[in-house]
Formats: sequence, C-alpha cells, structure tokens
Amino acid sequence: MIIEEIALYHLRMPLVAPFETSFGRITDRECILIRLRGEGLTGWGECVADRDPGYAYETAGTAWHILTEFLAPAILGQDVADPADFQARVARVRGHPMAKAGVELALWDLLGRREGRSLRELLGGRRDGVEVGVSVGLQASPAALVEAVARYLDQGYGRIKIKIKPGRDVADAEAVRRAFPHIRLQVDANSAYTLKTAAALRPLDDLDLLLIEQPLAEDDMWDHSKLQTQFSTPICLDESILSARHAQQALEMKACRVINIKAGRVGGLSQAVAIHDLCRTAGVPVWCGGMLETGVGRAGNLALASLPGFTLPGDISATDRYYRQDITQEQFVLNPDSTINVPSGPGLGVTVDEGAVAKFCVKQCLLVRS
Repeated sequence: MIIEEIALYHLRMPLVAPFETSFGRITDRECILIRLRGEGLTGWGECVADRDPGYAYETAGTAWHILTEFLAPAILGQDVADPADFQARVARVRGHPMAKAGVELALWDLLGRREGRSLRELLGGRRDGVEVGVSVGLQASPAALVEAVARYLDQGYGRIKIKIKPGRDVADAEAVRRAFPHIRLQVDANSAYTLKTAAALRPLDDLDLLLIEQPLAEDDMWDHSKLQTQFSTPICLDESILSARHAQQALEMKACRVINIKAGRVGGLSQAVAIHDLCRTAGVPVWCGGMLETGVGRAGNLALASLPGFTLPGDISATDRYYRQDITQEQFVLNPDSTINVPSGPGLGVTVDEGAVAKFCVKQCLLVRS
C-alpha cells in the first residue's frame, strides 16, 4: 500500500481524576495520534509516549522529532507491504519503540480496512471479549485506597492492581487484602526499588497476590533474577522487556514468571505478538498492560489481548475509567463479567471523532506525498 499522506496530532486530554505512580502524578495525558492515508483509505495509530520521561525515555516531544524526521520520511510515498516491511524500513532508527508502534498501529488499521478484516482476525485473536482489571494509583492513605478499590469493585472490575513505592507498599496492600480477602490483587512498583530495599516487600508473599510487577530498575534483569528466588509470588517484568530478545533473556535467567506486554513499549503489535508466541511456547503467562490509551490505542490493546496466551486480566479498563470525552465515537464499556468486547469492524473497528481531536490538539503536522 502506497502511503500518500501522514498527519500527526499532539493531544493533551484531561483525566477523570489524577493518576499517581512511583514516578509522578498527572492530571492530563499527552500522546500523539497518527493518521495514515493510502488507496483512498485512512488508518489511525497512537504513540503512547507521555509528556515526561518517567515511565520511559521517550516523550511526546522526542517522539514528534523521530516521527517527523525519520519514521515518516521512511514510508511517505513508499509502497509499504505490511508491518514486517515497515519494521525493516525503520530498523536503522535505534530505539524509539513507542514512535514506531504508533505508526505500525495505523498501518494495521489501514490493512484491515483494505481487506475488510478486524485487527483481531489479522493478529489471530480468538476471543470476542477480553477479561480486564483496573489500575489504581497511589492514594492519600491506605483508607483512601480501600475506598477507591471499593468503588472499582462496585463498578464490576474483577481484578485490582495497586501502585506502590517505598513507604507506600506493604501497609497499602495489607489494607486492601484485609478489606477484600478474595479479590484478585496485584501490585506495581514501576522500578521504585533496589535489590536491597526490595527486602521490605517480603511480607507481600503472605497476601496471595497474582504478581509483583517491575520492582527493580528497568535495565536490571539480573537483580530481578536474584529477587525472584526470594519470593514465592511471581515477579512480572514490564519496563525491562523491550523486545522478544529481552523476553527470551529474562526467561532464560528466570528473572520473572510473568510478562506484561505493551505494544507501545516493544515497538508495535508485530513485536508484541512475537513475545506472546515466545512466552506461550515456554508456558509463561502474559497480560496486556495499559498506558492510559485513547480509544484508538485501547482498540489495539483489546485485539492483542484476544490472543490465546493472554491468560491474566489486562490493564485495559473502560473508557470512563480515564476520560469523560474520548476521541473515538465508540466508548468501551465494562461488561458484568469484567470483560470488554473486542471491536469486530474492519481494522481497529473504531471511528475517530475529528472534532474531539481538534479540541484536544495542541500541535499538528501534515506530510503529503510530493
């Protein structure tokens, strides 16, 4: 498919409520929306890089530079056959997986629309609905956290993840477990600990958690392998896994027993599927993490999480968990069984509300084939 036009929209969208993790607190979420046009069709993608380099080194600003100066020129006016062809064309750009993933998602959308097939079908997904949970940010106190968790349980979420950091870890988790003895519960540290300070987390082993996510530094799989031997609870890696190669290394050194797959973090859906396949062969469970996506990215996550190896609930959540107004006409709704339906229309299966895009856009760029 010849890519005739590329448009970029830097969005800033207000969240329903502030979201706080070990690396900061945000009230608005930024991202870059990507529109590709070719053969009379339009495809949309989302680069999940945020304003600040807390979760990753990529930001909306650096992604904008990489997209306009390197990725867009690599495909504009070119006949791009498929996502594998795209990855080959941009292989010389070292790193920047979030920028690459945003373009690749738009390409998947284009291909699905051309073939009249849903993204779920293109990826090999098997489920019509995906089991999901909710991620609860740091609250003012353990009591406030219990109240927040109660609200999400009342909404129908069947799995709860709480954010932790030094000084706000065991007591918070214990408070939630005491209040709700039988819920599926997990914690996420976002790299807030060292091997030494993580010793404070050992009481978590008594709380029947699904997993402890990314306790140590994002570039330290070796110490994660040491830490996993100290816990019966599975360690889950998130930020440490940037490719299928990293996943293979983590499994070989037994640095984790679960992997969180985010297409944006690993460079695209094609790369996410490769990690899924690797883990499924190894018998290691995976789940789909979230980056506060709009309906565009959320549709991609749901399609990915419909693959058979995703056996744990994802951090996908309903639209109203994060946004009062989204940029897609479709709103994703939580079903009574804590699932969300996977879009079945061609491509991503969503329709972008261009009026909403204009409302939240702080910068845009249009590149046209000469």
